[in-house]
Parts: sequence; C-alpha cells; structure tokens
Amino acid sequence: MISVDTYRAAVTELLGTAAATALPLAECPGLVLAEDVPAGVSLPPFDNSAMDGYAVRAVDVASATAATPVELPVAEDIPAGRTDVPPLLPGTAHRIMTGAPMPPGADAVVKVEDTDGGTEKVSIREPAAVGTHLRRTGEDVTAGTVALHAGTVLGPAQLGLAAAVGLDRLTVHAPLRVLVVSTGSELVTQPQELRHGQIYESNSIMLAAAIRALGCRVEVVRSVVDDVEEFRSAIEPRLADADLVVTSGGVSAGAYEVVKDSLTGAGVEFVKVAMQPGGPQGNGRWHGVPVVTLPGNPVSVLVSFEVFLRPAILTALGHRQVDRLRVRARLTESLRSPAGRRQFRRGFYSHHDGEVTGEVGPRGGPGSHLLAAFAQANCLIELPEDVVDAPEGSEVDVLVLPTGTSV
Repeated sequence: MISVDTYRAAVTELLGTAAATALPLAECPGLVLAEDVPAGVSLPPFDNSAMDGYAVRAVDVASATAATPVELPVAEDIPAGRTDVPPLLPGTAHRIMTGAPMPPGADAVVKVEDTDGGTEKVSIREPAAVGTHLRRTGEDVTAGTVALHAGTVLGPAQLGLAAAVGLDRLTVHAPLRVLVVSTGSELVTQPQELRHGQIYESNSIMLAAAIRALGCRVEVVRSVVDDVEEFRSAIEPRLADADLVVTSGGVSAGAYEVVKDSLTGAGVEFVKVAMQPGGPQGNGRWHGVPVVTLPGNPVSVLVSFEVFLRPAILTALGHRQVDRLRVRARLTESLRSPAGRRQFRRGFYSHHDGEVTGEVGPRGGPGSHLLAAFAQANCLIELPEDVVDAPEGSEVDVLVLPTGTSV
C-alpha cells in the first residue's frame, strides 16, 4: 500500500495546471486569474460628487449657518453623465448629482439636505470645508497599477472591478472539461424499477455535483456495464473533448472489474492506498487524457473526492487555497481505526462561543456503503495511520465540510 499523501501528490501532478484562456466576464465567476490585471483607467476616472447637492467654493459658504444662510445663484445643472461641464465662477453654485463630474473651480459639495433645494437661487445653511463630499480621481485605483493579481478567485466584487477599469474579458485558468463515468452491471438509472440484485446509480450524480461546484464543465456517462468492449466504446469517442476522466467502480481485486481490466497496461496504474474507506485507486493517462479511477461504494467515492480529487482540481484551476478548513475537536465517543491506515469517518462538528475546542461525534459506522450518514455529516474525522484507539474526550483532526454536504 502507498500513503495517502503520496497518492494525493501523484493525482495533483497528473492534473497539472489548466491552460490560460481569455473569457468574457460573464463566464468568469468562480474562475482564477492567470495573470495580473492592470487598471486601464483610474477609479474614479475624474473628480466627482459623492452627494446630490451643490458644487461650491468652500470660501463662499464658510460663514453659512442655519440662522444666517448664504444665498448663491445657481448657474448650472450637472447631472451624472454630463461631459461639457462649465467652470464654477466665484460667488455662484452649480446644482450637482451624485457621480457627476466636479466643475473646475469648485472644491466642495454642500448636500441638498443642508439647503433649501433651490434651482435658481439656493440658500445654504451649513459650511463645507475644502474636499467635503468629493471623490478624488484615482482615490480607489490609479491607472497603470495592478487592479487584480494573478491567483485571484473571481467573485462579484472582482468582476465588478474588472468591468470598472474597462475590461470585458479576463485571462483565467480554463474550466476543466470532466467526463464522469459510473460503472457496474448492477446499476439502474432512476426511475426504472429495481429487480432483485440491482441498485440505483448515485455515484455519477454525486461526483458531477461535486466537480461542477469547483467550476468545471461536466459530462456524465451513467451505468456502464461490466464489459471491457462496452466500456471502451462508451468512453473512447468522448476523450477528445475531455481534460479529465473520473470513473467510479471496477477497480478492486475481484472479477468483473471493468475499469481495471480496460485500462491496465493502457497507461493507468492501479494501487492500494493506506486509508479507510477508499483503498483501491488508480490514475494515469489514457490516450493522453488524465484518468482518475475511484472505488465504487458511494462513501468511498465522496471521501476519495475530498482527499484526492478536489485538491488536485483546485490546484489545476489555479487556486492557492485547496484544502478544507482543518480544526481540532474533542470526540464525544470513542473510535477505533485499523492499524496502518488513515481512517476518515463521517462526523458532526459543533463549536460554541467561548469554547477553545469544539466537539465532534461520528455519524454512522465506518462502512463505505452508509451514504445516509454522510448526508447528515458536516465534517470528516481524520484518524492517522498510527492511531488504533481514539478514546472519548481525546482531540482529533476534523476536516470541515459545508453544512450537510461533501462539496
């Protein structure tokens, strides 16, 4: 058997780094910048008003009070978007809207609430110091500086900034095109009626959802029977459009292991990883396309995704943070683990205000078929290879998952 860390490194190396490509902003949410983004314009690109009010010279309104307001003629209206802004003459005011360019000569804005709102003459009841309610050119971003750095994950704020500095496309690590394949002659797709000896196929549903959540484009081939020729004929025509193939099932040591029988000697190496669940694994290249083969039991599939596939895909997509949040927690009941294997148990983690360390308890047993327990879990309890007994009250490592899911 090989170690969990050694196999994780092999899968990460197999996937490498996704190519950089320029995509429209609308296609970039969740993707990662492949290069720095310089600002083509300053933000704001011009001095503008931060309030609806009146552009003035501060000296002209310095004496204004509620009892003795200053009255000024309103020479111009400046709505947002006006490009021909006339200068402000001493002793006058321009009515101005939020975001409108400041007129030359003006150095402050009096908000409309501090006036009578006049359109021909305005009575100003409060003074305004130089710079009051002004947004200065380049206050947010200066033209020519880096607005977004390579490695940035593109969310709404980052995409908004890219648009604000004049970009309509960004160079990102391209989304992986992933082919998800579920194998097993016993599998039936919903809503067909089950016969004795058959089960409903679920692995492809789980894997596709988990991989799509990382920003990949997923195609699914469900319920490939345990026949080498059928497996190859179902998958080979799709390889040209795939950056990665992920299979589930057919990798153990028994008979009718279709994935292992099909890909042994074709560039994929099958190994036994020192872990529970998820020991049988495989990875390599088939016709030049990276292939990662997972076990068939549903819990093994999800644990393998969390431990190996998720960090490898995130690394390929340019993410710098690829690991789940890891915390320490006290066990609410004792656990046992097989010697020499790293065990991942489904658990429920809770942490109360004021506590230094939270608590965690298992959900279900260690069996790799107990999917309902995984659906109730919010973490994985990780027991190292040298731990056989973990007593109640002892501290363990916990990998925190989004509430109620494994993705």
